[in-house]
Amino acid sequence: MKPPKRLQVLVDEGLIDEVVRQLMSGKEANVYVVRCGGEVRCAKIYKDATERSFRQAVDYTENRKVKNSRQARAMAKGTRYGREATEAAWQSAEVDALYRLAGAGVRVPKPYNFFEGVLLMELVTDAEGAAAPRLNDCIFSSEDAVRHHATLLREVLRMLGAGIVHGDLSEFNILLGTDAEGQPGPVIIDLPQAVDAAGNNHAQRMLLRDVGNLRAFFGRFAPELLATDYGPEIWDLYRQGVLTSDTVLTGRFDAPVGAVDVGGVMGEIADAKLEEAARRLRMAGG
Repeated sequence: MKPPKRLQVLVDEGLIDEVVRQLMSGKEANVYVVRCGGEVRCAKIYKDATERSFRQAVDYTENRKVKNSRQARAMAKGTRYGREATEAAWQSAEVDALYRLAGAGVRVPKPYNFFEGVLLMELVTDAEGAAAPRLNDCIFSSEDAVRHHATLLREVLRMLGAGIVHGDLSEFNILLGTDAEGQPGPVIIDLPQAVDAAGNNHAQRMLLRDVGNLRAFFGRFAPELLATDYGPEIWDLYRQGVLTSDTVLTGRFDAPVGAVDVGGVMGEIADAKLEEAARRLRMAGG
C-alpha cells in the first residue's frame, strides 16, 4: 500500500522498506504492519492531541520529567512551544516505559526505534503468525481465565518493581500473543499514559483501577475471581516496601478502620464513569 505521509519519512530514511497494511486505528494512534529488512514489525503513528479521544489529564502527566526549567514553564503556561513539548513528552513516555518494562522482564512489545513521532516495535503475533487479538476479542475457559489473570497480576508486580503503573490497563490494551515456548500468553500494550508509581499522587488510584479491570474481565469466565481483592493488597505491600515480583498474593485485604476518604471515593466514581465512557467509545469503534 502507499505509505501514509508520516511513514513516508521513515521509508525515505531507510528505516522501513514497505508498508503492508493498516492494523488498527485507536484512540491515540494508528498502527501499521511494516517490513524492515527481513522482519515484519509494526509502526505506531501517534495522533495529534486535537485528534485523540484519550485525555492528557494532569493525573497522568503529574511529575513527569522534562528537559529543563524553561520547558517546564512553557508546558505549564500552555504556550505553543509548551504544547509541543507536552506532546513530545506524552509520546516519549511510552518509549521510555517499554524499555524499562522490557528490562524488568514484563512482556511488552519490543521497541526498535522512535523517529518523528513514529514508534517502530515488535509485531505481537499468535501461534499462526497472525497479529495477536486483544483480550476483549477472546473467549476463555475458567481455567485459562484464572491462569492469565495470575500471569497479569505478576506483570503488575514487575511493573511496580520498575516504578511504573500502567494507568489504563484493561482487556482492550492487552494482546493474547505467544510466549517463548509458543504458548498463549498476555502482552501488555499502550503505555503513553503510564505513571511514576512513587512520584504520582494518583498512582494508587490508577493501580487499583487497573487491577480491578483485570478482575472484572476475567471474572466473566471465572466468577470466583470477583471475590478477590488483589489491588489493595498489592498497593499496601508496595507502600510498606516489601513487594517483589515473587511475592505470594492472597487476594484478601482487610482495610484499616478509620475516617472515610470522601475525596478518594469521589475520584473512584469519576474514574469509573470515564472508564465506562471510554469502553463504550471503543466498542462503538469496533
